[in-house]
Amino acid sequence: MAKKKYNNYFSMLEDLTETSCRAARELERILSDFRVERLDEDMKKLHAIEHEADEQKHHLVGELVREFITPIEREDIMAITDQIDDVTDAIEDVLLKIYMFNIQHIQDDAILFAGIIKKCCDKLLHVFKEFENFKKPKSLLEAVIELNRLEEQGDALYIKAVRKLYLSQKDARATTVWTEIYNVMETACDTCEHVADLVEHVIMKNS
Repeated sequence: MAKKKYNNYFSMLEDLTETSCRAARELERILSDFRVERLDEDMKKLHAIEHEADEQKHHLVGELVREFITPIEREDIMAITDQIDDVTDAIEDVLLKIYMFNIQHIQDDAILFAGIIKKCCDKLLHVFKEFENFKKPKSLLEAVIELNRLEEQGDALYIKAVRKLYLSQKDARATTVWTEIYNVMETACDTCEHVADLVEHVIMKNS
């Protein structure tokens, strides 16, 4: 009797993270060369990536429900999956805020922030390329530490950017709007770190 072939959840999580990376790259592209007249088109492109992430998540969860044996606890797989999905959602939310608030020009700090978000996603992808070797976690833990460092860069930029708003921005509405946008951008970085924290939790549970 043939042995059952089990799903490679490590590969599925890696694929889900790659979709987050694509969303981050798209956001950086949009903000770096921002054009109001093509915002509708850009939103559709980013939403298509977010929708793909939802489909990947639903497929993974569907397989997980039917699986009897998993390489790590199914609750951990589910928690990590949800958090990766939250990263992609936060990235799309940045552009939704820009659309809803009718932003006409992108601040330089927002472009820098988009770059940090992309770096966080890229490093998160590195984490999941190493995740299958969690029982020999040296390289994996190094990637987690580097992601924590990038998230700290995001925190520092958030503080600097919001302070700059309140020091130099004369328009109270613009100050409020950009503070909200920077909040969402910080959330994207924070969520990447939360995913890495869950991976670190798995390493500790299985060491």
